[in-house]
Amino acid sequence: MQRTFLNAKLHRVTTTASELDYEGSCEIDGILLDAAGIQAFEQIQIYNIANGNRFTTYAIRGKENSGVISVNGAAAHKAAVGDLLIIAAYASYDEHELKNYAPNLCYVDDNNTLTRQSSAIR
Repeated sequence: MQRTFLNAKLHRVTTTASELDYEGSCEIDGILLDAAGIQAFEQIQIYNIANGNRFTTYAIRGKENSGVISVNGAAAHKAAVGDLLIIAAYASYDEHELKNYAPNLCYVDDNNTLTRQSSAIR
């Protein structure tokens, strides 16, 4: 049996751009993608702390150390510049894989610079 668990989370990143006239997706600083283990074009869930919107899109790689978090296309209606977001990626695991399961939780400062990583919520 496969079960779906949180694989990675970028916690409280700040939206730096909201581009309606764009093909779609969420551009994320490449350093943050690597830290979280999220791949370009991987499905992500976005939870907007500012307004409660929750939506699905995919990640695209942004310039490293840019701090970019750009919500694009139709999703731009769901996030404004300055909104705090949680970006999550999930994966399916079988019972054997769950024995060594640990999520990759990434935390940032006000500039979307990685400050720490953990596998447990404090």
